[in-house]
Amino acid sequence: MIFTQIIRRELRIAMRRQGEILNPLWFFLIVITLFPLVIGPEPALLAKIAPGIVWVAALLSALLSFERLFRDDFIDGSLEQLILMSQPLALTALAKVIAHWLLTGLPLILLSPAAALLLSLEIKIWWALVLTLLIGTPVLSCIGAIGVALTVGLRKGGVLLSLLVIPLIIPVLIFSASVLDAASLNLPYNGQLAILGAMLAAALTFSPFAVAAALRISLD
Repeated sequence: MIFTQIIRRELRIAMRRQGEILNPLWFFLIVITLFPLVIGPEPALLAKIAPGIVWVAALLSALLSFERLFRDDFIDGSLEQLILMSQPLALTALAKVIAHWLLTGLPLILLSPAAALLLSLEIKIWWALVLTLLIGTPVLSCIGAIGVALTVGLRKGGVLLSLLVIPLIIPVLIFSASVLDAASLNLPYNGQLAILGAMLAAALTFSPFAVAAALRISLD
């Protein structure tokens, strides 16, 4: 199936260019490591601000990885071939988004125990953090793909990409912070997770079509 072949292709390319994948992860770890050094090792203070630190670090590391979604395909001309494939362009865009999340979002979730250890997070808050990352990071990939598709033809689209993406990501940060606040107060947070899940469902449903339209606009 073309859909799975595209995902495998993206993973193979990433394995050949490991630096582009590892750089955002190193950035995430560096940010997480520096905060305790700057504000001090007090566990109570770290535990209070840690969830926000993790999410800001995840957002910034995601911004570093967004451009590679369609940049290389645009440069080598394979983006036009992807558009001309028999598979709908929206499905191709969804495959690219899934591959991007597997290479960027999933590793952040796997690194969350290290972040919890460095920032003195309790188990219950760490679990809530994992849930928000599991639901929220795919939304970041979906929104980032739209921004990259709109700016892929620009020489210096990085700043414009940030201006386009960050306002759309703010609701994810707000509800993720609400989940983590509720977890720290031993309150239920199923409602906030449900809203994040609705955002994920909407992003997975509509973003592939938005990406497909943006790519056609960028290439015209």
